[in-house]
Amino acid sequence: MEVHVQDAAVIRPLKSPFDHDHILSLSHIDTDRNLLVTLRYLRVYSTTPYHQKDPFHVIAAALSAALVRYYPFAGTLIRRQSDDRLELHCHVGDGVPLTGAVATCPLSAVDYLGTELDEHFLDLLAPDPDPISDPIRPIKLQVTRFSCGGFVLGAAVHHAICDGIGATSFFNAMAEIARGSERVTIDPVWDRSDLLGPRNPPRVEFPIHELLSLDSDFDPYDGSGKRVMKEYLNVKEEWLDQLKGLIYEQSGLKCTTFEALGAFIWRARTKAGKVAPNEKVTFTYSINIRKTVNPPLPTGYWGNGCVPMYVHLTAAQVVEQPLWKTADSIKKSKHKVTNEYVHSFIDFQELHYKEGINGGRRISGFTDWRHLGHSTVDFGWGGPSAVVPLSRHLLGSVEPCFFLPGREGMIIVLVHLEEDVILAFRQEMDYLRNHENELISAI
Repeated sequence: MEVHVQDAAVIRPLKSPFDHDHILSLSHIDTDRNLLVTLRYLRVYSTTPYHQKDPFHVIAAALSAALVRYYPFAGTLIRRQSDDRLELHCHVGDGVPLTGAVATCPLSAVDYLGTELDEHFLDLLAPDPDPISDPIRPIKLQVTRFSCGGFVLGAAVHHAICDGIGATSFFNAMAEIARGSERVTIDPVWDRSDLLGPRNPPRVEFPIHELLSLDSDFDPYDGSGKRVMKEYLNVKEEWLDQLKGLIYEQSGLKCTTFEALGAFIWRARTKAGKVAPNEKVTFTYSINIRKTVNPPLPTGYWGNGCVPMYVHLTAAQVVEQPLWKTADSIKKSKHKVTNEYVHSFIDFQELHYKEGINGGRRISGFTDWRHLGHSTVDFGWGGPSAVVPLSRHLLGSVEPCFFLPGREGMIIVLVHLEEDVILAFRQEMDYLRNHENELISAI
């Protein structure tokens, strides 16, 4: 299996969206230090007998047309000297780098990028920007054609420009145009600093200090230096129904899949890692606040519209208490995210940005990609058959967990773990698929 680059282009807007260079401000959520990472991921498109066009040219044309409205993607992210925050510099004639490549095998030979693939091969399918380069390109794309006629769209999107929902809005706009639409359905809205900027004067009325720490010398993405591996789990929904049913029998608590499965995985990894009982461990996730803030964000807002939430417990609590209590802690944390929480978080960023805001040192980041709209990104070949994350720096965690859409009746879980804990983690996760009596003893 080899990948050969054949095309390299800079795709510019179909018509110039502006006639003078300018700078756009980001929101204080965009510039959260935990979001200063590039997310790399793949969308897999199978061949179809009725679509014989070259996907590189289709996507290049759609990208050019979409950039007329989404031109900030063609800019450059640069730190301003006054406060070290990123801002977006837009220059006439800027574009988005797009690479065209070919793979010397059909998608079927690599199981349509299933779970047991060589990471080096996957890395060849998406751009891999230098993380310390300055200036920073908000997005880079790669189209890799396979011998069967299918293709993979690889993306490298800097998190400061948008979250998963915002990126999907952009890709859906491209897809609409690729399918023949003359304009996008939803007009994009910028207004970052106006809609999600600090209050004047800034004030922190929610006790954010109970969730966040300050340490200017701490980099959450440094890691321990140990090798981190990917572990894929195919989780049947019937197992989850059984787990949620047992939690309800024990406590009367009605859990979502995210709460129940997240609690189960958090405990499994904490136990497998043999974390000291009194050490603080953290479950973190981002929550959509587009309709939480008052007034709600406009429909076309495509910046970061999620804020992080943290659940802090001791390792002993996570490992020893009934699972329903941990799931309940996750559930209750969602109710903390109010309009005041959002604005206190923003104002805390304004007041303490240079002091190294972080969520802690033992962070397990969880993110649910099942409802981000990936399946709707159809360039004419149908929606993607799979979405594959490549990055492992997320939400201040170097060992994130992704919930991904799977085949009917199945959820794919991708967990990042230090190599020496994987076997113990698998043993803990085996309880999920075992018979009812063993699952009861486990929770």
